[in-house]
Amino acid sequence: MTITKNMTETTPSSRKIFLSAQWEQLIMLNYKVPPEILQPYIPPFTELDLWNGKAIVSVVGFMFAHTRVLGIKWPFHTHFEEVNLRLYVKHFDGQRWKRGVAFISEIVPKHIIAWMANGLYNEHYHAMPMRHHIAETPNNITVGYDWKLRGNWNTLKATAANTPSLILPGTEEEFIFEHYWGYNELNPKTTIEYGVEHPRWQVYPVTSFEANYDIENLYGKHFVPYLAVAPQSVFLAKGSAVVVRKPRNIKG
Repeated sequence: MTITKNMTETTPSSRKIFLSAQWEQLIMLNYKVPPEILQPYIPPFTELDLWNGKAIVSVVGFMFAHTRVLGIKWPFHTHFEEVNLRLYVKHFDGQRWKRGVAFISEIVPKHIIAWMANGLYNEHYHAMPMRHHIAETPNNITVGYDWKLRGNWNTLKATAANTPSLILPGTEEEFIFEHYWGYNELNPKTTIEYGVEHPRWQVYPVTSFEANYDIENLYGKHFVPYLAVAPQSVFLAKGSAVVVRKPRNIKG
C-alpha cells in the first residue's frame, strides 16, 4: 500500500524508519474532559489541540499486524493488540503547527514491546493478557478488544455497517484520526517527537458499542467522572499500513 503524506504535518522522510506495521480495525471512543485534568499529561513545548473548543481524550483499541522494528520481524511479536488512552496536542516548531497525540496509558500483551517502547520513546506501556475478536459479514462488522487487569476482563467493542467510506474534511473523524506526530515528555525540559505516516483512512458507520473497563485502576480516579458516561462519539476505522519514524528531542 502506498503511504501518502500531508506535507503540512507529516514527518521529514530523512528520518529513518523505526517501525512499520499494519494498524487494523481501530475503535475510538471519544470523551470530553476539562482541560485542567489533562495538564499533567501535556508534554513540554506542546499545548492542547481542541475540537470546537473542547479538550478530548480517546480510548483506542486496534491490532498491530506484520510489525517490523528497524526492518526486522521479531518472532511472536508481529501480531498483537493494543489499547490506549490518548489526548490531542500540537507543537509550533517556529514555522508551523504540528498536530499530534500524547499518551496517558498504553496496554499491549507482550512485555518486550512495553520495555522497548518505554525505553526508546518514554511511552507509558503496560503488559497485560489481551485478546480480540473480529467478525465480518457482507452487511456488518464487529470488532472487540479485551484486556485483563486484577483478574477481571475489560472490554471495548463496536459494531458497524460494513460500508466503509473516506473521512470527510472538517469532521470530528478527521480531527480524531488525522494526527501525524507523537509527543512524550522525556524530562521537564525535553520532549520526544516522532512522526507517523499513513494514508487517509476509511471509517465504518457505527451502529452500537460496548465499553466496560476499570477506569480508576487503569487511568486514575480523576478520570472516572468523565469516562464513566457515554462517549460523545464512537468511530471504527479500517486502518492501513503505517510507518513510525525515529524520534528526535525538542529542547527549549
